[in-house]
Amino acid sequence: MHTADLSASDAITSLYRSHHPWLQTWLRRKLKNDQEAADLAQDTFVRLMLSKDALQLHEPRAFLVRIAHGLVVNYWRRLTLERAYLEALAAAPPNVAPSPEQRALVMEALLEIDAMLHRMPTKVREAFLLAQLSGFTYAEIGVRLGVSERMVKKYMAQAMFHCLLVAGSYA
Repeated sequence: MHTADLSASDAITSLYRSHHPWLQTWLRRKLKNDQEAADLAQDTFVRLMLSKDALQLHEPRAFLVRIAHGLVVNYWRRLTLERAYLEALAAAPPNVAPSPEQRALVMEALLEIDAMLHRMPTKVREAFLLAQLSGFTYAEIGVRLGVSERMVKKYMAQAMFHCLLVAGSYA
């Protein structure tokens, strides 16, 4: 092991020892769930280890909170999606209930779609959802968003590009 690797490892270990209990307490207050707090604290430090900024931290707690906050938002979003999916399943006839494996695959796909949608700029996402879910024409979307029909076409092109990126990751 190189000296630089050893010092990086020592720095991460020191950060972990110094801040992990505090971070887990912070997450526990946010989530009101000890197990999820422990999991997200671990995930935060994994992300920290993968970050190129990890060894140049002047305010480690602020950086940890920024990472953890993103993980908390993703956790809440995932819970919301899971609840909605389970409610939809409960409303479906019993003879069309998917297997546990199918449910897991659908949930994974829903999470990926949700992540893709949240990576889109706001107006691009809104235009895409209005077109795909509500069946609005580009002219109607333009009125709704306060932009030209030409701009809606640009938004839709951006949205389709995002969709292609996700589709490409499954190819």
